[in-house]
Amino acid sequence: MPLRRIFVLCILLTGALAFGWLRWRESSGREQSNATGTPEIMKLPVNFVQQKFDPASPPSDMPDMTPGERAECDSNFQSDAHVSGETRPTDATHATVTVTHVKITLKLNVTIWTPVGVSQHVIEHEDGHREISVYYYQTADKVAERIAATYMGKQADIAGADLDAEAKQALQQMASEITAEYNKELNPEPTQLLYDTITDHSRNGVVAEEAVTHALKNVSVEGY
Repeated sequence: MPLRRIFVLCILLTGALAFGWLRWRESSGREQSNATGTPEIMKLPVNFVQQKFDPASPPSDMPDMTPGERAECDSNFQSDAHVSGETRPTDATHATVTVTHVKITLKLNVTIWTPVGVSQHVIEHEDGHREISVYYYQTADKVAERIAATYMGKQADIAGADLDAEAKQALQQMASEITAEYNKELNPEPTQLLYDTITDHSRNGVVAEEAVTHALKNVSVEGY
């Protein structure tokens, strides 16, 4: 089986991508009178879909597979971050922006693509990849909350003729930093790589469940 595609929090500022997205909003101090002192994290349930396909005519929305691949587990981690701030001008062209609220909505979409007539062993292998993704998602809200908390009350000095635009840019930068740190910390790819090494991409006789347990337990000590 192929190296899994683990899509974690790709940033999108305009348009829409299948990998995930980051959005931000900013608002003035008077709009933040009800802002909370802690981040707001919403973790949605895992959205799991199983798809069967004809290898001779795969569907257009199916991820590309390299030669030799038979099935695919597509894990897509998404984050929607809403960062609000208070702007305090010091003069006509200078101000300080203070983060007053961070709200992050987390999602995980998992799709397993299997060809018609594939063996149960291959199906179980792909489900092992799903289990690993779900395992990491279990603590995704804690990771996001810990990172977002470091930005509560954070300040940025801005300068320019259009302070509203500068404030928006500062908040955008902070949101991007939050996303990058989340992406770094919530990284199941090494475990997925170890799992594929243990199972030889489902080509050997290793039981998928045993391989999942070993990969989760030993990824940090096996250099992945």
